[in-house]
Amino acid sequence: MIKYILTDIEGTTTDIAFVHKILFPYSEQKLPAFVRAHAAEPTVAACVGDVEQTLRAEQQIEVADLEQCIAALLEWIRQDRKHPALKQLQGLIWQAGYETGGFQGHVYPDVVPQLTAWRAQGLGIGIYSSGSVAAQRLLFGHSVFGDLNHLFDHYFDTGMGHKRAATSYTNIAAALQLPPAQILFLSDVVEELDAARAAGMRTLQLVRPGTTFGNEHPTARDFSEVVV
Repeated sequence: MIKYILTDIEGTTTDIAFVHKILFPYSEQKLPAFVRAHAAEPTVAACVGDVEQTLRAEQQIEVADLEQCIAALLEWIRQDRKHPALKQLQGLIWQAGYETGGFQGHVYPDVVPQLTAWRAQGLGIGIYSSGSVAAQRLLFGHSVFGDLNHLFDHYFDTGMGHKRAATSYTNIAAALQLPPAQILFLSDVVEELDAARAAGMRTLQLVRPGTTFGNEHPTARDFSEVVV
């Protein structure tokens, strides 16, 4: 019996184009000036320090200055690298964009009614995304349908592990104190669903426009077709 719905964001609740055509370009445009302006602040300074440490380890250099760190961050945005420092900085930059009305978080129209129905049924609902927890809360807190954060019980990011690793889903089940078989994971990415299933979770692929269809998992075209 399913007691908990765990859902991905990109390509599942949200058009992947929003992330790649709105959020990523915005952070790339704003990042250099943001980091330079806030480099002395503890949070940003810690992020820059993490970037420098990564560059020293990967490029065998003795020291990386601020501009080298900024250049690396910009390249990581283009690579869609899941570096914790980049994710934290992007979250800070996106926060300003959301709060100033630069954009709103995209959510498919079928998502909110179904989340509301599941909550009425007593199901728990959580997010698992490669974006930071802060970024997740921002997207749903400033969505085209208003603040939706009240619909979610938990938020998980890559602090649980890589989304294509079975151990990540084992970690999430442990955090929820639920048997994996009582959790249904929704995603558009077959490799993520494979990992969740390997951990013992139930799985379902959302086949949105542009999704690469797989035959290995049950499918639905939108949230209204998800059977719990």
